[in-house]
Amino acid sequence: MIKAVLFDMYGTLAGFSPSRYELQKRACEKFGLGDRVTPEGIVKGYARADAFMSNENARRPLRLRSGEERSRFFGEYERLVLEGCGITVTPERGWEIFEEIRKAPYGMKPFDDVVPALIRLRKRGLTLGLISNMNEDGKTLTDDLGLTGYLDFAVTSGEVGAEKPSPLIFQAALRKASVEAAETVVVGDQPSTDIEGALAVGMSAVLLDRDGNHPWYDRCPRIIVLDQLEAILDAG
Repeated sequence: MIKAVLFDMYGTLAGFSPSRYELQKRACEKFGLGDRVTPEGIVKGYARADAFMSNENARRPLRLRSGEERSRFFGEYERLVLEGCGITVTPERGWEIFEEIRKAPYGMKPFDDVVPALIRLRKRGLTLGLISNMNEDGKTLTDDLGLTGYLDFAVTSGEVGAEKPSPLIFQAALRKASVEAAETVVVGDQPSTDIEGALAVGMSAVLLDRDGNHPWYDRCPRIIVLDQLEAILDAG
């Protein structure tokens, strides 16, 4: 019997505001590339870039890397984002564009389907938690998102000292929820970190593929909006 549902944050519960497309287009305009940035290309590019981030973070967490190493990382990250639009830049130029994005005012905002879904899940008596590869503490993260009243707790890599897919962060979340792995479902958007990490410690998992980036993935149920989660839970 499922007693707890744990959610990833970025790409699962929340996204950028302004949108990733708007941020990228504004930054690229300063380099004469704005007219080549498209919404479809940005979605494709972020799929590649976020997979790169997940794999690199699992190999060696970004929080442990030097400033120079992080600059190289985000230069390559941005290069992959723009590659989705058919734009070719060097990692060095990618870093310059990424720095422009960082200068712009932006935040994280819950997707429209999140709060209604959390309310319905709480009415089922489920414990709800957040598990995120973020350096800030869990309470600050949920307060900033306006989700503190809808989640029972949050666990972050900054608090635990381990990033998904490490078993340590999933086990920390289980202790917070006071449940067993077999009684828990993890919902996330990254197969290599959210899903594989959860399955490795005996949890169930659901892939929330909002942008349709992983139609091939079949190691767990796949949904495209959070409203579909309850049907998965009812199916057992």
